[in-house]
Amino acid sequence: MHSAQSLHTVFLGAGSNIGERHRNLARACRMLDGLPGTAVAAVSPAYLSEPVGHTDQEWFCNAVFRLETELSPEALLDTCKRVERSLGRPPDHPRWGPRVIDLDILLYDDLVLRTDALAIPHREMHKRKFVLMPLLDLADPVHPGRLKSARTLLEECGDSSRIVRSERDIEC
Repeated sequence: MHSAQSLHTVFLGAGSNIGERHRNLARACRMLDGLPGTAVAAVSPAYLSEPVGHTDQEWFCNAVFRLETELSPEALLDTCKRVERSLGRPPDHPRWGPRVIDLDILLYDDLVLRTDALAIPHREMHKRKFVLMPLLDLADPVHPGRLKSARTLLEECGDSSRIVRSERDIEC
Protein backbone atom coordinates (compact mmCIF):
# COMPACT_ATOMS: atom_id res chain seq x y z
CA MET A 1 0.00 0.00 0.00
CA HIS A 2 1.19 3.49 -0.69
CA SER A 3 0.49 6.10 1.97
CA ALA A 4 -1.83 5.98 4.94
CA GLN A 5 -3.54 9.12 3.62
CA SER A 6 -4.94 7.21 0.64
CA LEU A 7 -6.45 4.41 2.72
CA HIS A 8 -10.18 4.13 3.26
CA THR A 9 -11.93 2.15 5.98
CA VAL A 10 -14.68 0.01 4.55
CA PHE A 11 -17.14 -2.39 6.17
CA LEU A 12 -18.35 -5.18 3.88
CA GLY A 13 -21.26 -7.47 4.64
CA ALA A 14 -20.74 -11.07 3.53
CA GLY A 15 -23.26 -13.89 3.37
CA SER A 16 -23.62 -17.41 1.99
CA ASN A 17 -26.27 -20.12 2.14
CA ILE A 18 -25.17 -22.58 -0.55
CA GLY A 19 -22.52 -25.23 -0.03
CA GLU A 20 -19.90 -24.85 2.68
CA ARG A 21 -21.04 -21.45 3.91
CA HIS A 22 -18.16 -20.70 6.30
CA ARG A 23 -15.65 -21.82 3.68
CA ASN A 24 -17.27 -19.59 1.04
CA LEU A 25 -16.92 -16.57 3.32
CA ALA A 26 -13.33 -17.49 4.15
CA ARG A 27 -12.45 -17.80 0.45
CA ALA A 28 -14.00 -14.39 -0.28
CA CYS A 29 -12.10 -12.89 2.67
CA ARG A 30 -8.77 -14.27 1.42
CA MET A 31 -9.44 -13.01 -2.12
CA LEU A 32 -10.18 -9.52 -0.80
CA ASP A 33 -7.13 -9.59 1.47
CA GLY A 34 -4.95 -10.48 -1.53
CA LEU A 35 -5.95 -7.42 -3.55
CA PRO A 36 -3.30 -4.80 -4.27
CA GLY A 37 -3.71 -1.82 -1.96
CA THR A 38 -6.22 -3.67 0.21
CA ALA A 39 -6.03 -5.55 3.50
CA VAL A 40 -8.71 -7.21 5.57
CA ALA A 41 -8.08 -5.59 8.96
CA ALA A 42 -10.72 -7.52 10.93
CA VAL A 43 -13.40 -10.18 10.55
CA SER A 44 -16.47 -10.36 12.77
CA PRO A 45 -17.69 -13.55 14.35
CA ALA A 46 -19.96 -15.56 12.06
CA TYR A 47 -23.73 -15.57 12.55
CA LEU A 48 -26.42 -17.87 11.22
CA SER A 49 -29.59 -16.10 10.16
CA GLU A 50 -32.88 -17.16 8.69
CA PRO A 51 -33.44 -15.95 5.11
CA VAL A 52 -35.25 -12.70 4.37
CA GLY A 53 -37.50 -12.34 1.34
CA HIS A 54 -37.62 -15.85 -0.12
CA THR A 55 -37.83 -17.82 3.12
CA ASP A 56 -37.89 -21.31 1.56
CA GLN A 57 -34.11 -21.72 1.52
CA GLU A 58 -31.22 -22.59 3.83
CA TRP A 59 -30.15 -20.25 6.62
CA PHE A 60 -27.32 -17.85 5.82
CA CYS A 61 -23.91 -17.60 7.35
CA ASN A 62 -23.11 -13.89 7.72
CA ALA A 63 -20.08 -11.87 8.76
CA VAL A 64 -18.68 -8.37 8.33
CA PHE A 65 -15.17 -7.65 7.06
CA ARG A 66 -13.34 -4.41 7.85
CA LEU A 67 -11.04 -3.48 5.01
CA GLU A 68 -8.39 -0.84 4.62
CA THR A 69 -8.21 -0.08 0.90
CA GLU A 70 -6.93 2.33 -1.69
CA LEU A 71 -9.76 1.31 -4.05
CA SER A 72 -12.45 3.83 -4.95
CA PRO A 73 -16.03 2.86 -4.10
CA GLU A 74 -16.72 1.99 -7.74
CA ALA A 75 -13.54 -0.07 -8.10
CA LEU A 76 -14.35 -1.89 -4.85
CA LEU A 77 -17.86 -2.68 -6.10
CA ASP A 78 -16.42 -4.08 -9.35
CA THR A 79 -13.93 -6.13 -7.35
CA CYS A 80 -16.67 -7.53 -5.08
CA LYS A 81 -18.68 -8.55 -8.15
CA ARG A 82 -15.60 -10.29 -9.61
CA VAL A 83 -15.04 -12.17 -6.33
CA GLU A 84 -18.70 -13.23 -6.29
CA ARG A 85 -18.51 -14.51 -9.89
CA SER A 86 -15.24 -16.35 -9.26
CA LEU A 87 -16.85 -18.16 -6.32
CA GLY A 88 -19.79 -19.26 -8.46
CA ARG A 89 -22.46 -16.56 -8.16
CA PRO A 90 -24.05 -15.87 -11.55
CA PRO A 91 -24.35 -12.19 -12.53
CA ASP A 92 -28.11 -12.54 -13.13
CA HIS A 93 -28.78 -13.98 -9.68
CA PRO A 94 -32.37 -13.44 -8.44
CA ARG A 95 -32.77 -10.93 -5.61
CA TRP A 96 -33.18 -12.57 -2.17
CA GLY A 97 -32.46 -16.00 -3.65
CA PRO A 98 -29.96 -18.60 -2.42
CA ARG A 99 -26.36 -17.68 -3.09
CA VAL A 100 -22.86 -19.05 -2.80
CA ILE A 101 -21.62 -15.59 -1.79
CA ASP A 102 -22.99 -12.09 -1.39
CA LEU A 103 -20.70 -9.12 -0.74
CA ASP A 104 -22.19 -5.71 0.04
CA ILE A 105 -20.42 -2.44 0.74
CA LEU A 106 -22.03 -1.30 3.97
CA LEU A 107 -19.93 1.75 4.84
CA TYR A 108 -17.01 3.48 3.12
CA ASP A 109 -15.42 6.00 5.50
CA ASP A 110 -18.22 8.49 6.18
CA LEU A 111 -19.23 8.69 2.53
CA VAL A 112 -22.83 9.05 1.39
CA LEU A 113 -23.11 8.05 -2.28
CA ARG A 114 -26.17 7.26 -4.38
CA THR A 115 -25.79 6.24 -8.02
CA ASP A 116 -27.70 3.80 -10.22
CA ALA A 117 -25.06 1.14 -9.50
CA LEU A 118 -24.06 1.84 -5.91
CA ALA A 119 -25.57 3.06 -2.64
CA ILE A 120 -23.31 3.83 0.31
CA PRO A 121 -24.29 3.38 3.08
CA HIS A 122 -26.07 0.21 2.00
CA ARG A 123 -29.79 0.97 1.64
CA GLU A 124 -30.99 -1.90 3.87
CA MET A 125 -28.25 -2.18 6.51
CA HIS A 126 -30.18 -0.30 9.20
CA LYS A 127 -33.07 -2.78 8.85
CA ARG A 128 -31.09 -6.00 9.17
CA LYS A 129 -29.91 -7.66 12.39
CA PHE A 130 -27.68 -10.00 10.37
CA VAL A 131 -25.70 -6.93 9.29
CA LEU A 132 -25.79 -4.83 12.45
CA MET A 133 -24.87 -7.56 14.94
CA PRO A 134 -21.59 -8.60 13.25
CA LEU A 135 -20.80 -4.95 12.47
CA LEU A 136 -21.05 -4.14 16.18
CA ASP A 137 -18.56 -6.91 16.94
CA LEU A 138 -15.99 -4.84 15.02
CA ALA A 139 -17.00 -1.23 15.68
CA ASP A 140 -19.91 1.08 16.43
CA PRO A 141 -19.69 3.41 13.45
CA VAL A 142 -22.13 6.23 12.84
CA HIS A 143 -24.36 5.71 9.82
CA PRO A 144 -23.54 8.87 7.85
CA GLY A 145 -26.98 9.08 6.23
CA ARG A 146 -28.99 8.56 9.43
CA LEU A 147 -26.50 10.10 11.89
CA LYS A 148 -27.05 7.28 14.36
CA SER A 149 -24.63 4.71 15.71
CA ALA A 150 -24.90 1.10 14.62
CA ARG A 151 -25.87 0.22 18.22
CA THR A 152 -28.78 2.69 18.12
CA LEU A 153 -29.84 1.37 14.71
CA LEU A 154 -29.88 -2.19 16.10
CA GLU A 155 -31.94 -1.08 19.10
CA GLU A 156 -34.45 0.59 16.75
CA CYS A 157 -34.37 -2.21 14.17
CA GLY A 158 -37.73 -3.85 13.54
CA ASP A 159 -36.14 -7.01 12.12
CA SER A 160 -37.78 -9.99 13.85
CA SER A 161 -35.83 -12.68 11.98
CA ARG A 162 -33.88 -15.24 13.98
CA ILE A 163 -30.11 -14.94 14.21
CA VAL A 164 -27.63 -16.91 16.30
CA ARG A 165 -23.89 -16.77 16.76
CA SER A 166 -22.20 -19.56 14.82
CA GLU A 167 -20.06 -22.08 16.64
CA ARG A 168 -17.46 -21.60 13.88
CA ASP A 169 -15.79 -18.36 12.86
CA ILE A 170 -14.40 -17.33 9.50
CA GLU A 171 -10.76 -18.25 8.89
CA CYS A 172 -9.48 -15.49 6.63
